[in-house]
Amino acid sequence: MTTVASTDARATRRVSGHPHHVRRLSGRRSNVLTLGMVAVLLYFLFPLFWLVVASTKTTADLFSTFGLWFSDSFSLLSNIKETFTFDGGVYARWMANTLVYSVVSAGGAALLCAMGGYGFAKFRFRGNGALFGLVLGSIMVPTTALAIPTYLLFSKVGLVNTPWALILPSLVSPFGLYLMRIYAQDAVADSILEAARIDGAGEFRIFFRVALRSLAPGIVTVLLFTLVATWNNYFLPLIMFNDPKLYPITVGLASWSSQATGGSGGTAELLALVVTGSLLSVIPLIAAFLLLQRYWQSGLAAGGVKA
Repeated sequence: MTTVASTDARATRRVSGHPHHVRRLSGRRSNVLTLGMVAVLLYFLFPLFWLVVASTKTTADLFSTFGLWFSDSFSLLSNIKETFTFDGGVYARWMANTLVYSVVSAGGAALLCAMGGYGFAKFRFRGNGALFGLVLGSIMVPTTALAIPTYLLFSKVGLVNTPWALILPSLVSPFGLYLMRIYAQDAVADSILEAARIDGAGEFRIFFRVALRSLAPGIVTVLLFTLVATWNNYFLPLIMFNDPKLYPITVGLASWSSQATGGSGGTAELLALVVTGSLLSVIPLIAAFLLLQRYWQSGLAAGGVKA
């Protein structure tokens, strides 16, 4: 009896001590994950920090001072002024072009993806699975592989060197269509659609008056994905545009960089303007993410509630 009692007591101590041991292990794991996330955060913020620091320097200071800290002469304001006034203020035109291309492309792609994803999710028709499989397959095709065929096609119809040469291809987003199909499957309740049909509403009215509100977080996600992709697109506008006045910010800064690295005619001074222009081009994207993040939060909250 004494042996059994002592064994039970040891087992009880082991069982009672187990939660503390688990908490200690979870604490250690939490610390490791926290350190890992901090390392990832620093990894992603490091280029932005370097860009901010480098934008405050002149071209001479870029090569003569420590790259990860500010120099004695703070030249950010003068660099910004020079960036917007150089070559007749062409940088402002490039920024405006990029804004128009990105906003029109992102808005159109988000609407088309919402309509297509809603149709795939809520309607059953012949070839539904095959067509959606084609969409999934097209995601695997890199966009750079389609740039030359797109150029040849657009040259036949006279759209090369026009804004449509960049906007129309950007409206097609297979990945956005896939996201909206998955999101619309659960975000829009079938009972609500049936109730609207019983009330006599047409399908387009149901989509724009009922379904579109439920799809708002998904639409914002596709909008931001397309906005960033169009804003950062380089290869397609490079082959589509011959007129520098139509350049987006990526191609424009690349042309300045090529002039600066050539070093002829004092164009090496353009390096500071290229860095400053790169910093200015990032600000609109950061602002877009900050302004639209509340739609993501509402979508996460809605998805976490089960009826």
